[in-house]
Amino acid sequence: MRRLLLLLLLAAPAAQAAEDFWARPGDPVLAGLVQRALAANLDIRQAQERAAAARAGERASGSGLLPSIGVQGSASNSHTDLPAAAKQGVPDTRALTGALDLSWELDLAGGVRAGRNAARADADAAQAGVAGARLIAASEVARQYYLLRGAQQRLRIVETLAATQRDTERLVKSREREGLASRFDASRATGEAEALEAQVPALRTLVGVTTTRIAVLVGESPTGFAVDNVDSFQWPMEQDIDRGQPSDLLRRRPDLMAAEAQFAAATSRVKEARAQWWPKVFLSALLGVQDLRVNALALPTARFSNVAAAFAMPLFDGGRIRAGVDLQTARQRETLLAWQQAVLTAVGEVEDSLLARAQEARRATALESAAAARRASLEHAQSLRREGQVDLLVLLDVQRALLAAELSLTESRTQQALNDIQLYKALGGGWETTTTQNANGNQGITP
Repeated sequence: MRRLLLLLLLAAPAAQAAEDFWARPGDPVLAGLVQRALAANLDIRQAQERAAAARAGERASGSGLLPSIGVQGSASNSHTDLPAAAKQGVPDTRALTGALDLSWELDLAGGVRAGRNAARADADAAQAGVAGARLIAASEVARQYYLLRGAQQRLRIVETLAATQRDTERLVKSREREGLASRFDASRATGEAEALEAQVPALRTLVGVTTTRIAVLVGESPTGFAVDNVDSFQWPMEQDIDRGQPSDLLRRRPDLMAAEAQFAAATSRVKEARAQWWPKVFLSALLGVQDLRVNALALPTARFSNVAAAFAMPLFDGGRIRAGVDLQTARQRETLLAWQQAVLTAVGEVEDSLLARAQEARRATALESAAAARRASLEHAQSLRREGQVDLLVLLDVQRALLAAELSLTESRTQQALNDIQLYKALGGGWETTTTQNANGNQGITP
């Protein structure tokens, strides 16, 4: 029953959440990349092979609880040219034998069953590893995707800023020639333009690197790989998380399930080691028939059987069994401590993610207000410019201020998306949500 519950928990949150959760932002490019990663990511495929090997190990361990049945057969023919009188002592023989061989170790002490249970728990841990690999692959694709979109938007803003600053530089140098500006003003304008243009290569590198990483995550060659550039890209909707949910959703984390399964495996191995103290009882049987011919005389077909029971029990082994029990007990305590540490780490990750999201949301709100104020300032400056009340230099300064605000806002939105991804991982695959409308008219998500 426990194993069925574990498999259901792993199948639903890990697979379904990974596919459905990233479709919620309404970005088909992101959803498509996540689906491709879940289908072809090499880390996931390696984890699946490890799980298959663990399941095979479970079947091999479980086979010890059942009897082994085999067949034997032999054929022999012995012939000499000795005279008939001599063949009375050394006869010619032809023998055909077939037999059924059965052997069974009675698991009276439960050691074989404990070994089977340990292998089953290892298989559960490996299956949790598959869910964890899916979770990591989906979240890493989303992380690289949002880094890519953020870099692309920042690159456009920085290039626009650099172009605006070059206009300012040309205007200031023109005024310097007319004696209306100092050399200091001209050199400062040039320095600001150069500083902005210096940011362009790093952003282009970031665009290329994130694209390459996405290609690797979806199991494709980075050469020639490209992510569709959608001009209508929108950042994810604001998501509100109920602080009462994370403790419940922590039970869906694959790493905690794996740690629990590893503790169960270690517990079973302690039982397996202790079973070595008790007697082992073996049953065996050999049942068969033999067709024998001696000196061309065919004898009747004979049946034969051999049934035996045996037991073995240690009396003195120099402390080997005790050492084995102590070894497995220490490993059991270690896995318990590892599980406790994993729980504390998971709770800490959720709390940190919630804190980071809350603070970044406040920062984004302030930046949105600043950007809105600077947009209004730009409209006012443009109006004054048309009326001749301000010169072009003032208008360019206002434009640069707005672009700088939009650059900061883009960085904040990128960080908000990354914080959502971190929370998605911390909660083991997202959360249940319903769509609402926030104060800015944008759609938000609440549990």
